[in-house]
Amino acid sequence: MPKKTLRSNNPRLLAAVTLAKVKNGAYSNLQLNQIIKQNPLKDSDKGLLTSLVYGTIQYRLLLEYWLNPFVKGKKMEPWLKELLLTALYQWKELDRIPKHAIFNETIEVAKTLGNVGAGKFVTAILHSMDRHGLPDPAKIKDETKRLSVTYSVPEWLVAELSKQLGDKKTESILQSLNHAPEQSARVNTAKTTKAAVKESLEAEGYKVKDGPLAADALIVSGGHVASSKAYQEGLLTIQDESAMLPVEALHIDDSVKSVLDAAAAPGGKTTQIAQYLSDGARVTALDIHDHKVKLIAQNAARMGVADRVDAMALDARKVPEELQQEFDRILVDAPCSGLGLLRRKPEIRYDKTMADVEHLAKLQLDILEAAASKLKKNGYLVYSTCTILNQENDGVVAAFLAKHPDFVQVKTETKLAVQADRETLALKLYPDDYQTDGFYIATFQRKE
Repeated sequence: MPKKTLRSNNPRLLAAVTLAKVKNGAYSNLQLNQIIKQNPLKDSDKGLLTSLVYGTIQYRLLLEYWLNPFVKGKKMEPWLKELLLTALYQWKELDRIPKHAIFNETIEVAKTLGNVGAGKFVTAILHSMDRHGLPDPAKIKDETKRLSVTYSVPEWLVAELSKQLGDKKTESILQSLNHAPEQSARVNTAKTTKAAVKESLEAEGYKVKDGPLAADALIVSGGHVASSKAYQEGLLTIQDESAMLPVEALHIDDSVKSVLDAAAAPGGKTTQIAQYLSDGARVTALDIHDHKVKLIAQNAARMGVADRVDAMALDARKVPEELQQEFDRILVDAPCSGLGLLRRKPEIRYDKTMADVEHLAKLQLDILEAAASKLKKNGYLVYSTCTILNQENDGVVAAFLAKHPDFVQVKTETKLAVQADRETLALKLYPDDYQTDGFYIATFQRKE
């Protein structure tokens, strides 16, 4: 960190400080929220700060590729390197800011956080980049490295996706990750109707259209939907469309009286299950951490479905010995690598390794087996993840079926018949298919 940690209304300065802390292990969203709370920023500057932080994280490998030839062998404070990366991000990715303004502001921040010498160093680097031009990643001969640098995704992940999906689909996925996600919300049908929520949002000036994938989804633009009256009244919640589909795949109808949500926090899918339940039916929602169980309860209360939700702290692997009840439906939305969320959570790509993926696959199988033991005969169990690697998806499903002949995999079906003509039983949504999060959804039935 720079020695001069100070309150500031300069978004470029705060971006460099924030990114240095994130690179040192802080969570980007928490760090950014803290910085915004602690410093006097106009709304437009909050927007620029957010864009600089997430944009620099998202494009980090490409930005470093551009910067490296100009700083080889030069020792830099972490904040100084981050400052130069933010300058590159603004210069190459934010068309609305003139180059001279970016250079001048960056030099002034270097002087403020460092000293006159830091300002001179930054001046020399920026002018050298401008004079000589930036290296072109298209000229990288190794295909995996070229894709890795161009789309800022680690080489191991590019190589694994190419192996599983082929080069063309992999590049299509990578290309889609740098498009901003649309804002989707789920209507709370326990309290209202889709038409009423649309009308309410439009009255407040939002633009609203139906989501193409999920029955209760709305795509909202023209403002942050969490500030809307409908959100405050619990008439909707923010949720990616693809994340709404696992609950649809449970086929909850009036005959369903009991549902287990085995890895439930923060409660988005729990409240969706609850809104589909008939009177007297209940969902038991588990999480291993007490503070996350409180989150589930808070979400259920906000959505007006608390009377249908039993939230409890329990490691889902202990379900066989701790829960006596059997359930009509079970959802295992398993802890996963989150590699389907790269558009929304850009730093995930740098945090995960293949060893993490393999470890998670074992955990997922353990949770799936434990939860499945409490499914009633003829009941349905849905296994879902927000990742796109086979090890955590088809691999876990195959391992489960090999050990449990009393279960059969059936075709995953959703209310709007998403990809109904596909050949696979599981539903696989990749980030480039519909510009949503990547998701995997497999459905099982327990035999008589």
